Amino acid sequence: MADTEGPGIVGVGTIGIPVSDQDRALAFYRDVLGFEVRVDAPLPQLGARWIMLAPPGSAVSVSLVRASEDAPAGVETGIRFETVDAERAHRSLSERGVDVGELLRWSGVPAMFAVHDAEGNRFEIVERDQG
Repeated sequence: MADTEGPGIVGVGTIGIPVSDQDRALAFYRDVLGFEVRVDAPLPQLGARWIMLAPPGSAVSVSLVRASEDAPAGVETGIRFETVDAERAHRSLSERGVDVGELLRWSGVPAMFAVHDAEGNRFEIVERDQG
């Protein structure tokens, strides 16, 4: 039974990634990773933009938020993006000059590898379970 007194949270919409250069980060996520731009709107009062991108068809997006002292760029994001073929994704990103870690394979665990974006933020790409 739903908690009608609770905050009413129903899902995850967007995850913020701190960046010092929104244009450079936008180019990486759009042009290198192939994400689609969902919002790119000015925030004149902050001297920045509200930028949301997502893998095509994804319900969850990432927002490229301007880094600050409290939220610096170049962090471990904790984000795990999915791919249907980790080996292909690893090879493709490596060929594009992206900073990728070793392709890891453990028994019973999906293949995965670490990636650093143009701002030094780290995330992982994990092979989606096809079962």
